[in-house]
This record gives sequence, C-alpha cells and structure tokens, in this order.
Amino acid sequence: MAFSFQERQRGKETGMTEHSSSPAGPDFTQGVALADIPEGGMLSGHVNGKPALLVRQGEELFAVGATCTHYGGPLAEGLLVGDTIRCPWHHACFSLRTGQVLRSPALSDLKCWDVARRAGHAFVGDGLPMPQPPKLAAAGLPESVLIIGGGAAGNAAAETLRREGYQGPVTMLSTDRSPPYDRPNLSKDYLAGTAKAAWLPLRSPKFYADHHIDVRCDQRAVKLDPARRTIALSDGSEVTYGALLLATGAEPVRLTVPGATLPQVEVLRTLADCDTLIARCGTARHCVVVGAGFIGLEVAASLRKRGLEVHVVAPGSRPMERLLGAALGDMVKTLHESHGVVFHLGTTVAEIHQDGVKLSTGVDLSADLVIVGIGVHPEVNLAKQAGLAMDGGVLVDGFLQTSAAAVYAAGDIARWPDPRTGDRIRVEHWVVAERQGAVAARNILGQRQRFATVPFFWSQHYDTTINYVGHAEQWDRLEIDGDPVARDCMVSYWRNDKRLAVATVGRDLDSLRAEAEFERQTP
Repeated sequence: MAFSFQERQRGKETGMTEHSSSPAGPDFTQGVALADIPEGGMLSGHVNGKPALLVRQGEELFAVGATCTHYGGPLAEGLLVGDTIRCPWHHACFSLRTGQVLRSPALSDLKCWDVARRAGHAFVGDGLPMPQPPKLAAAGLPESVLIIGGGAAGNAAAETLRREGYQGPVTMLSTDRSPPYDRPNLSKDYLAGTAKAAWLPLRSPKFYADHHIDVRCDQRAVKLDPARRTIALSDGSEVTYGALLLATGAEPVRLTVPGATLPQVEVLRTLADCDTLIARCGTARHCVVVGAGFIGLEVAASLRKRGLEVHVVAPGSRPMERLLGAALGDMVKTLHESHGVVFHLGTTVAEIHQDGVKLSTGVDLSADLVIVGIGVHPEVNLAKQAGLAMDGGVLVDGFLQTSAAAVYAAGDIARWPDPRTGDRIRVEHWVVAERQGAVAARNILGQRQRFATVPFFWSQHYDTTINYVGHAEQWDRLEIDGDPVARDCMVSYWRNDKRLAVATVGRDLDSLRAEAEFERQTP
C-alpha cells in the first residue's frame, strides 16, 4: 500500500521502511542469542531484509513486522500488553501470535514469522500464514447487511464483517462522491501539500470488489422504515436489509452572519471540500480561519505551510482551553504564533464582506479565503425520522444497538454508555468511529461484544502532535507532568478523584501506558 508522508519521513530517520537498502540490526534468520532479547521486551532486526521485531514474553518468542500498517509507526517504540503490541503514534493494536490487527486505525495485518530455539539462540524461519476468516453457519445471521455512511465507522464495519467470515451481501451507501478515504489527513498533510491524493483511499477499488463489498457513492438515504426493514433513497429507489448500521457521521456547523454564503467562505469536511481549498490556495493570499479547535488550527498550520497569511478568530481567551486546559492552550497558541499565525481571541465574526471579515470588536481583516471550523453536529435526520430513541445523538446500548430491532449505530452519531465513567457519551473522533464500526459488525453477527474501548484521538500541528486518551467533558483537577512550553508533558484530567483522560505531547509511550491503565479500570 502507499506510504503516507509521515511514514516516508520517519522511515528516512529510522531506516525502517521496506525500501531500506541496509536494514538495521541483526538478521534474525541467522539466529540471535536469547540473552540479547530482553524479557518482556523487543529486539529490532530484520528477516531477509524486511524490518522485524523479536519479542520475548516469558517462555514465548514472537517475530513480527516492525512498522505499523497505518502510518508506518515504529513498533519498537510502542508498548507490549500481554500478547499484543501497540503503535506509539496512533494506538493501533496487533496480535503478536498472528499479526492480526486487533484495533484501528490500522486496517492491515502485520507480517509474522515462525521462531525456533536452538542451543540458546532464537532463529526466525518461514513466514506464518495470514489469519483466514472463520467459516460461519448461515443460521441466525442476517440475510444482508446495509451500511449507511462511507466514513470510518462504515468502512471498518464492512471490513470486519468479511474478516469475521460473513458471506452475505454487504452494501455501503455513502453521500460522499469518493470511496472511503483517510479523513484525518485532509486537514493535515494533504491540505499542506505534503501528501499525495493517491495515499488517501483506505482501500483500492479492487479490494472492495475482491471482498464483495458493494460501495455506492453519492447516494442519499431519506427514509428508514424499521418495521419493513427498508431504506428509501433520494432517487426514488428502495433498498432492503437484514441488519442495518447507521454511520452517517456529522455535518459542519455553518456561520449565520451576513455574508456567510459568499463564495470565498468554505468548510472542510470532505475530500471535495479539501480539493476546493487546495485550488483556492493557488490564488488566495490572506485567510481567516473562524474557530480555534483542532480542525481550525490544523487547517491554519497547513495553510501556513503553503505560505498563506493566516488569522484565527475565536471567542475564547486561548485555543482549545475547554478541552485541554490553559497550559496546553497556551502551548498551542505559542506554537502557531511562532509559525506566523495571528490570533484574534475574545471576539466573533460580525460580518463577512467581499474583501474580508469584520469582527465584533470592530476590527476588519483582509481575506480572500474564509474557512469556518466551529464544530460539527451529528447527522441524525434519518434516525429521527424513523423514531429511534435520541439524546444529543442516537441512543445505543452497550452493544451499539439502537431502540429498533436489527438497527445499530456507530461513529459521530452514537451516544453510548461508557462503562469506565458511567456516563453516556458521544465522541466525534476517527479512531473511535472505526472501533465502533468493528464492534457493531461483530454484534450484527451475534457476538454480543460490549463497546468498552477507551477513546483516543491525535492532532498534528506542524511537527508537534497531541495524543489524547480517555474522555473528560468536565474536570475539577488538572495535573501536569513535564513542561508544555518545551512540548514535553503529560496532562491528566480528574473529576471526583478519578482520572478520566490524559493528553501527552512528546510522550507517546506515556500515552499508551495511560490507555492500558484505563483499560484495566474498565469493568
């Protein structure tokens, strides 16, 4: 598969890409002393020129590929938890025994090899076969599965159905004009011009064809009839289903001020939106970004890389303070200012005119491009129309099933009972959506797996990444370990003496450890 920009750059630094001419470390096929493999640890090397890791867990030895199949993260810098290995960049998780991807955002399995012991040494031999889908009895399975939505949750559900051995029809209906793609990259490397369009698709058309996944783009569902198990489409046609997954995602919140519909005003949600922005960057020179959340600031960073003048307007006193707190908010602000971004905080947009943006403070900013990033709202019209239970999103139980039989929901629209905090929560993050899509697919097949995964997201700003695990809509105590100014810190968010979430900068391993700790605390 194509390598992302991050993967290529990190590979140059570590020598860990599959194109490396002189792989680092020992050749495991020639054998290494068992004493050289730390107990409960990893040894980096290669197998016939391919980067690999030897892992020792008690009396067991495992040999797996050394790079994450998502963005090529170096697994040697990751975390071993039982018989799994986790990527330090975006928390993908793989089985050491089989190489199978156990958790998103990775989609593909790791290469695995057989390991033998002889005379106090470990020798890596032949590659192990890739895990094959189990054979399922048709009895009790839905006759067909229909997925509404072609984003993270929908794609993960479709792939999981096939991984789990489901042989019935799988259809994905997406309002997007493009097949499933790497949406997080839109505001980051792709918008910045450092990632190619060819790297964005999650899978090739051949993959969907080979796995008999019917992906239908530019299709809008307008009516759900749970009693008849049908979906009506905007073109007048109707689709039936045995089981249904609603993964309709979210829509950007729009400005309602005068001038908000002028042609220079854009939002960023889809690949088409991003391509429009990239085209505008060819002539635009002055950009105003409305909103200082993750999307707004990632867009600001990407446009600065393209050389545009960027002003950010937001009502708060510092960026992202509500979610991350004052210290990280100040860190992010200083980081962006060091790259030339100008902030206008404590103010809002009063009007957009042909030549710029007028603020509530009376300041008039020149702008030939205005990008609105003030949040999203869940796309729940279909669920509402069908009479499904709602509460700021589609209510689901611990198995992601809605109030209607054979109808599940995942991703941005789903509000589920979080077993760790006891709260009902809804999270608008890519990795959560993927993991929910996978769990929903298994439950469609009758596996009754509770969704108890700890939420995770990352945000990239220039060369700085913020990782966040857990969920803390509110906190009454915040602890900082390290120095946010130096971009080396771990921030813990507490409520009622319980740690709910952890944000890290420059501490990937601490982020993984916090995730593992939260998992141990989850009922």
